[in-house]
Amino acid sequence: MFTGLIREMAKVVSFQNNYLTLKAKYQPKIGDSIAINGACLTVVKVASGTFSVELSPESQKILAMENYKDEVHMEPAMMMGDRFEGHIVQGHVDCLGTIKIIKQNGNSTDFFVTLPSEYLKYIIPKGSVTIDGVSLTVNEVLKDSFRLTIIPHTIENTLFKRYKIGTKVNLETDMFARYIYNMFKPKDEKKDKLTWADVEKIMANY
Repeated sequence: MFTGLIREMAKVVSFQNNYLTLKAKYQPKIGDSIAINGACLTVVKVASGTFSVELSPESQKILAMENYKDEVHMEPAMMMGDRFEGHIVQGHVDCLGTIKIIKQNGNSTDFFVTLPSEYLKYIIPKGSVTIDGVSLTVNEVLKDSFRLTIIPHTIENTLFKRYKIGTKVNLETDMFARYIYNMFKPKDEKKDKLTWADVEKIMANY
């Protein structure tokens, strides 16, 4: 389990034969779980100042591999007793999102991200979403996308400073949104579509 708070920007040393080798101040142990750009991976090799994780062909098909170069977001898995910040992140990438619009908004920047329609139902206004491992709040949900407002500190210290229109990103939806939706969804979604307003009414009874 992770929090979506990036602990360090690790430098990519190489990516060969399915092994991604990284250089970082943090030194994990073999077998440790670690989130790299939001994907939970296992440490399989450790050397002086570097470590390697292995990406299966399936992972490489799912992940935005174009972002696994130069620098990557890194977050070690939480340990029992760690301070809980951010939100609950599993490190299981649901799909790829695409940066659609980047718009300056006062002292912050709005990023509009499109995603496959089947995952849009898990994006909730003022809910949480994880972009390349970064825990963020959804400000607005649109027909085929959602809007994030990113402060300068986050942009300067993450890959957001490199993102352009058309950039693909790893996207993990809110775990609780997925669970609640699947708990209360009707058997025939086309016949009786469940809305988040319905879910709020249901939850208000508990």
